[in-house]
Amino acid sequence: MNAPVSWQEGNARYLAAATSWLRLLLDQAADAGSLKAQASGSALREMEFCESLMDPPPAMTVLAQRFGLSTFERQVLLLCVAMELDTGSADRCARAQGTPARPYPTFALALALFDDAAWDAMSPERPLRLWRLIDIHQGTAQPLTTSPLRADERIVNFVKGLNHLDERLLPLLTPMSNIDDDSGLQASQQAVVEQIVGAWAAQPPGARWSAVQLLGPDASSKRLIAQHAAARYGRHLQCIASPLLPTSQSELDTFARLWQRECVLSPVALYIEHPDDGTATAASAALGRFLARTDGLNFIDSRDLLKDLGRAHLAVEVSKPTTAEQRAAWHLVLGDEAGALAPSLSSQFNLNVGSIHRLGNAARQRAGGADVDPIDLWDACRASVCPGLNALAQRIDAKATWDDIVLPDEPLELLRQISAQVRCRGRVYQDWGFARKMNRGLGISALFDGPGGVGKTMAAEVIANDLRLDLYRIDLSSVISKYVGETEGNLRRVFDAAEDGGAILFFDECDALFGKRSEVKDSHDRYNNILTNYLLQRIESYQGLAILATNMKSALDTAFVRRLRFIIEFPFPVPEQRQLIWQKAFPPGVPCAGLDLERLGRMNLAGGGIHAAALGAAFMAAQAGTAVTMQCVLAAVRNEFHKLGRPANGADFRLLGERGVAA
Repeated sequence: MNAPVSWQEGNARYLAAATSWLRLLLDQAADAGSLKAQASGSALREMEFCESLMDPPPAMTVLAQRFGLSTFERQVLLLCVAMELDTGSADRCARAQGTPARPYPTFALALALFDDAAWDAMSPERPLRLWRLIDIHQGTAQPLTTSPLRADERIVNFVKGLNHLDERLLPLLTPMSNIDDDSGLQASQQAVVEQIVGAWAAQPPGARWSAVQLLGPDASSKRLIAQHAAARYGRHLQCIASPLLPTSQSELDTFARLWQRECVLSPVALYIEHPDDGTATAASAALGRFLARTDGLNFIDSRDLLKDLGRAHLAVEVSKPTTAEQRAAWHLVLGDEAGALAPSLSSQFNLNVGSIHRLGNAARQRAGGADVDPIDLWDACRASVCPGLNALAQRIDAKATWDDIVLPDEPLELLRQISAQVRCRGRVYQDWGFARKMNRGLGISALFDGPGGVGKTMAAEVIANDLRLDLYRIDLSSVISKYVGETEGNLRRVFDAAEDGGAILFFDECDALFGKRSEVKDSHDRYNNILTNYLLQRIESYQGLAILATNMKSALDTAFVRRLRFIIEFPFPVPEQRQLIWQKAFPPGVPCAGLDLERLGRMNLAGGGIHAAALGAAFMAAQAGTAVTMQCVLAAVRNEFHKLGRPANGADFRLLGERGVAA
């Protein structure tokens, strides 16, 4: 016999020899012929010879080794597999058992057919049944020994040399793509991979693999680290979301058994995505039961540490590449064009190296061979990171500029300092080394204090416009929840999304969230204090720009005030400032006639009221088909006074009209 030219061909020859041997054994059992007994012995030697020629060995041998099958169990499995390989096996099984009613293998047939028969092969604790290598179709009153046996389809395919994922697992699993050469694993993340691999290597021989919890908000970095750690052991990752795990005990046990069997048959590992929302509690219970029933390489992607996982586990914090690593990546993709752009991009936007390469290459393509447009690249980075906030915050279309805002010199200078600190933080924190001495307080937080309408929101818009960053007003109705812990979870998602860059958080009426802690008298007080404590910690560790606005500074917890870098008082505007605000309130295209700005400046309105009155006057003029006159403006101002509950002296308004201000 010639040596096989390939493993697949050798495996096919082995199965052909095994099928011939079983065929002769069954004929021998049916006819009790001595010549056939001699022939079966020759067929057995042929099968063993085919096996000896193969390296690696046939799939059946590999399967028997991996699952610890005895000689008899291997023969039982081979008998069941032969039913799928040889169309005449059913008839031979019936004749060997002396009845046409049993055209299938049974344990009784196997016990009579093979020399090394063992009763314990039928035990649920032995591999054939434990790993569901065979299915037993046992009727209500039918003995186990005479019940039909059938090889599992996944096992049949493996024996034939077709090693594909079990189709019963396919609806729940998603394969993770192979690691790209430009996947961007950096030194800081490589250290996490080494920590994981080192922990596995330190386990005693034969011990169960420790599950690995990957903690943190950045899913991309966690996936990348899991891929590299699994690749050290030649494993490919399959992904599942923990809410998809079966909740019933029987279904979960079946899934766990099939997955554990798959880990033996294929070089796979499992990446489990655990949600950070209301479904997490129910999913945690199923996840713990699944991990308790399985072994192998398992990664759990979770925002926070999970307890009671049902097996030993290792928890590691995962972050995106450091600012220095991101800056180096920008230099690599932009080359000589990086200049001052790389430091500003890396200090403002927290991106993976893969995202940096994608955004940088796309900007180069848009440039068409010319230098990359810094504004185009900046806006592309901004667009790539802002969508995570849309569900929990309201995006403000910032249009106000430095020319639009009217404030005294001191608060205006402080606003410019805020903008300058955001723009220069890369130089101060990274180049000058402050980040190496600090692990908190790297963000910039500011409190805008003042009555309504004095320009707090406009000031936030001005800063966002100056920095070309998105401004998000936190929507308290979306953030605050009556369920314990859910408000903190929503706030955490807000901070995490904004921290990746491209966003300024604006907490309007912030005293609703950042109020003082109180003496605990009931569960409501305890919950409010827990929320305040969480916000204290998160605002200090936040690394972006957060702006808090209030007209009740005294209602804020003093611990918040201590953590703020800027506190800016927005005073009620004086007449000269109100006159300037009136001047800026009407766009250049608005037709105005005879407006006495000096007299309007003496009207006791803040900037918000002035802009509302200017808009109201414009609508009155548009309806009347005239220019905006003093009469229109005074009528709109009167409306604002009524709206604010302030007394409007009718004589003053008439006196202004009688003097012919509009003339």
